[in-house]
Amino acid sequence: MDKKPEKLVPEVRFKGFTDDWEQRKFGEVTQRISKKDNNINFPHIEFENINSGRGTINKNLKDLKSNKTGIRFQKEDILFGKLRPYLRNWYFAKFSGIAVGDFWVLRSKENSLFLYYLIQTQKFYSISNLSSGSKMPRSDWQLVSNCKFYFPKNSTEASKVANVISKLDHILSLQQRKLEQLKQLKKALLQQLFVGKNNKQPNLRFKNFDGEWEQCMLKEIKDVRDGTHNSPKYQKEGYPLVTSKNLITNGIDLSNVSFISKYDYQEINKRSKVETGDILFGMIGTIGNPVMVKKGGFAIKNVALIKNGGEVSNGFLLHLLKSAIFSQYIKKENAGGTQKFLGLSVIRSFKFKVPDKVEQGNIASIFDTLNRFITLQQNKLTQLTTLKKYLLQKLFI
Repeated sequence: MDKKPEKLVPEVRFKGFTDDWEQRKFGEVTQRISKKDNNINFPHIEFENINSGRGTINKNLKDLKSNKTGIRFQKEDILFGKLRPYLRNWYFAKFSGIAVGDFWVLRSKENSLFLYYLIQTQKFYSISNLSSGSKMPRSDWQLVSNCKFYFPKNSTEASKVANVISKLDHILSLQQRKLEQLKQLKKALLQQLFVGKNNKQPNLRFKNFDGEWEQCMLKEIKDVRDGTHNSPKYQKEGYPLVTSKNLITNGIDLSNVSFISKYDYQEINKRSKVETGDILFGMIGTIGNPVMVKKGGFAIKNVALIKNGGEVSNGFLLHLLKSAIFSQYIKKENAGGTQKFLGLSVIRSFKFKVPDKVEQGNIASIFDTLNRFITLQQNKLTQLTTLKKYLLQKLFI
């Protein structure tokens, strides 16, 4: 006896729905709009106006006015970036406008929101990436329109699937906005809490602090070194050798680090041993990106090392090095250079202004706290993004 085929249903389903889903060609449920227009009264969306993978616009509507010719779309149409589809430039229209450039404008014949999330599933992603062209690949409409996807027979089920992911998208947008606001707050504080070259006090200051900041040179207050400039022999196992590529916003990433022998590790550390509380930042290629060392046990190459200790705390100095004051200094020293490189003597000659230790501690504390909030917010976003990916896998076939 032949085995009965499994029901064609998603893995996760809303209560009360039992019917099999049905296969239909994408082109049967979708109308591709191609009418051209250049009406200057409509917002004009271009490829770069869409936040990749987020389905949001990065400009205000008033800033999207143009006289360029494109495809006229209406509310609840779907813009799908057919150029380099792996960039995931898609948008569910909340207004009428004109799509300029390499877009498909898709209009659902049934449920627009369900179709919008269908194009975000792995199956659609795989089909749309079977593109024509190599340098500038574009999705193939003939291929996509004839590909079969599964749809609920019951329109209520399609609406429930779309609505639950839409609510999650709304939460994601709110959380993304919170993260961006925290980053903007940090950027503003980096500008206001440190003293620039031509000032004696910061623009924003803690209560009961009113004295002028003191100018100093990095080499006068800190032990500044660098790692090896040689290329030791790499091996499969051993001691990590950290370069600028391993320095990331939140610390040191050892996931793609190279390894060296114990002998090379000890030789490098004779002049540049890295310890907890030290500061590292890149000297070649990616310059800057300072990080605080939380745990040693590695050697460094082409990386600056600022040892901990002294009257200026590394906690304060770390955030100063992340400010525009240091980035402008780097830019000035590299003006006209073809190879991005910051020499040790240049680093040691960096001049800046500092307050007393108590105010240093206050400034370091506020940025440390803000960084913790940013990290927590990023973790929330990661969890929500993972949940959306799960729902796209389980609520669709």
